Amino acid sequence: MKIYTKTGDKGTTALFGGTRVPKHHIRIESYGTVDELNSHIGLLKDQDTDQKTKDFLTEIQDRLFTIGAILATDPEKEKLKNGKDRLNIPKISDADIEKLEKGIDEMNEELPPMTHFILPGGHQSVSFCHIARCVCRRAERLSSALYDIEAFDDKVLMYLNRLSDYLFVLARKLSKQLQAEEIQWIPKKS
Repeated sequence: MKIYTKTGDKGTTALFGGTRVPKHHIRIESYGTVDELNSHIGLLKDQDTDQKTKDFLTEIQDRLFTIGAILATDPEKEKLKNGKDRLNIPKISDADIEKLEKGIDEMNEELPPMTHFILPGGHQSVSFCHIARCVCRRAERLSSALYDIEAFDDKVLMYLNRLSDYLFVLARKLSKQLQAEEIQWIPKKS
């Protein structure tokens, strides 16, 4: 399989189903940002953390590939002529979202209550987690804009929303685990 096809040399790319769109199309921005998020999750997974977290991050990466495939599919070509789904992969499920929620709840049980906003940083691993969270929020914003134009399975938006929450709490867990200081944002009085 050749890596370069030269079909995108004029600034277009093909969606699943063959539809060609400009590379700056909101659909491409959406799944491209999910791909960027997946790379940041990989970087986060490479940090010094427990195996349970690494395994969960691998599972998240799998779900992000699913989301990317959903976003890369032309809604008019979701179904094949025989009526079957073009994408023969598991969709994002309620169980996927609930697993993120359970992960958030489990981590929160071991953390001190949050009384202020927290400044990102304190340790490189924590910073990587906050960067992934921010990229996740951007993926969510772009996907939400796409959803307004061409709707898709709304569980994708729910998953991205919950994932950014998970990444925030994971950053707090990593801070505790790595004994990094959580610096609270306390606005200065004017």
